Amino acid sequence: MVELTTKIGDLVFKNPVTVASGTFGVKDEFAPYFDYALMGGVITKTVTTKPREGNAMPRICETSAGMLNAIGLQNKGVEAFLKDVIPYFRSIDTHLIVNVAGKSAEEFAEAARPFSGEATVKALELNLSCPNVSGGLDFSKNALEAKKVIRAVRAVTTKLLFAKLTPEAENVVSIAEAVMEAGADGVSLINTLVGMAVNLREKRPSLANITGGLSGPAIKPIAMRHVFEVKRKLRVPVIAMGGITTAKDALEFLLVGADLISVGTANFINPMAAPEIVQGIREYLEKEGVKSVGDFRGTLKL
Repeated sequence: MVELTTKIGDLVFKNPVTVASGTFGVKDEFAPYFDYALMGGVITKTVTTKPREGNAMPRICETSAGMLNAIGLQNKGVEAFLKDVIPYFRSIDTHLIVNVAGKSAEEFAEAARPFSGEATVKALELNLSCPNVSGGLDFSKNALEAKKVIRAVRAVTTKLLFAKLTPEAENVVSIAEAVMEAGADGVSLINTLVGMAVNLREKRPSLANITGGLSGPAIKPIAMRHVFEVKRKLRVPVIAMGGITTAKDALEFLLVGADLISVGTANFINPMAAPEIVQGIREYLEKEGVKSVGDFRGTLKL
């Protein structure tokens, strides 16, 4: 049997497959399809201190190789999340990573603080890069702003911290280096790219927000480039995301060094994508005679 466990800090994931924030519902939406315990972890939809209604409709549209979304961080807030979502995951044998966001470093810390003492929550992913809210990209385009957020959150929790970064930054490696210096334990690469679509028949933007975040297969080569560069230059833990649809995609990201991979837009197409990818990784490594995912990770030949 191939060993799929992956260790980041003191946290051991049973396998390297997670699901990307905002693509997996809020709680039990995918439970009718498969057992969440088949995955190494679940990364939640973004949670903010107070409830948010999100952006106006329409706020999702398909593209030729993916989708655009401008949800705007719609959620019921931290209090409702603690009451309704956390109890559900207490009985599920997978690592829960809560994604949080705020309008300032202080608000990020305020959103993160309630999870600090919650044993069910194994790590936090800090959404420094939402392209669909005012100022959402500022935190991961500016190293100083990114550091402020990490330091503020680190001051209120000892949980593992992953900084979710934007490919829109001028130098993603320098931002990754900055957040690690400030106390992050790893980075999530990449969030969506800013894109736009129009409705030719109505002669209007397809999204009420005009622009949205582009995800899906179209962004895979961009995501892979950033994962490769960050791993090569910094050698820090990376959760890779961006166009991962099949086991082949996941294996390619592992090959360039990704520690964990997150399945995102694929969940909308195939609700069984995540467990199928876990099985596909196992089968490939068995066929290749590789004893563990750790022996395969980062073995790209240059």
